[in-house]
Amino acid sequence: MKTIRYGVIGCGMMGQEHLRNIALLPGAEVAAIYEPDPGMAALAASFAPGAVMAGSVAEVLAAPIDCLLVASPNHHHLDQLEEVAAGRALPVLVEKPLFTDPAHVARLQAFREAYAAPIWVAMEYRYMPPVTALLAEAEAVTGGITMLSIREHRFPFLPKVGAWNRFNRNTGGTFVEKCCHFFDLMRLALGSDPVRIMASGGQAVNHLEERYEGERPDVLDHGYVIVEFENGTRAMLELCMFAEGARYQEEISAVGPLGKIEALVPGPGRFWPADLGPAPVPQVIVSPRHPKGPRVLDVPVDPALLEAGDHNGSTFYQHERFAAVVRGEAAPEVTLEDGWWAVAMGQAAHLSAAEARAVVLAEEGLTPAAARAEGPRVIAGVS
Repeated sequence: MKTIRYGVIGCGMMGQEHLRNIALLPGAEVAAIYEPDPGMAALAASFAPGAVMAGSVAEVLAAPIDCLLVASPNHHHLDQLEEVAAGRALPVLVEKPLFTDPAHVARLQAFREAYAAPIWVAMEYRYMPPVTALLAEAEAVTGGITMLSIREHRFPFLPKVGAWNRFNRNTGGTFVEKCCHFFDLMRLALGSDPVRIMASGGQAVNHLEERYEGERPDVLDHGYVIVEFENGTRAMLELCMFAEGARYQEEISAVGPLGKIEALVPGPGRFWPADLGPAPVPQVIVSPRHPKGPRVLDVPVDPALLEAGDHNGSTFYQHERFAAVVRGEAAPEVTLEDGWWAVAMGQAAHLSAAEARAVVLAEEGLTPAAARAEGPRVIAGVS
């Protein structure tokens, strides 16, 4: 099997998780890394000691590589994809969110039309073992999902280089930065595209006392989002980013005429207090209507994969599938279109919360199909 050589752009916290998981992947290695922050670069070099530490995106593209991983801060993703397109079209795994500013839709359209190599948008939550199990069994258990709810009760945003993740202008806003994962899961589980979104959110607890060059962070730390889909199904998201005391971080519930299936996903094991014993094991709960009788199934994750990252082994499973794309054996499972929809839903949620109204996505020009020549609406406080 030919060894796949990665070029990596951006090696902060998430980029380093990718490096640790690539190191576990048979037939793969990191050949070149571009990380401008000296501290992050030193850590990245320790995880991939055989990689050349490049001084620019162009130097990574000039290296002997077979594919690219883009894991830089959110607001750099589109700029760097355009630079890659201008230099050397390679298979790319780009971290979420695909873009951050509604005004960049025309640029994204142009990139989509011009880029010839495969693009995979990193949506790790699809590949968490309990979520994968729910998705695999949902149709049989529910008889077709009618209602889907996702609750994430988690820790606040972690410190990042230059505090870039404290400001909407860099992240795209919390409903984009954090929740694009969940909007992607909604579309995947329900097999339909969103039509209308209603949201409410705010900043109640986190980062209120922080100041960066005199500026207070403006990212939301809690909210609700309701989504209506073309096929008549509905989904709801509940986010709280000051609830890290919970046993499970994500709780996903899918309900249909035959029953309900749930996935319970713990947060990163490194945050679990040692005095409480072993960290929780992910679970799937199957609850048929007839005959009644919930069944609780443990879904353990390989300890080596838990050690390699904060996403329940999903980063490794994602790279396994991406490697098949690089080798020409498969197509991307999470397409540029999927990544675009996930951002569009987050942007619609921010618009709904800002203007206290339901947002019809097509009317705002936010979706891949409905993006207007004049561009989408600017979302106050986000773009």
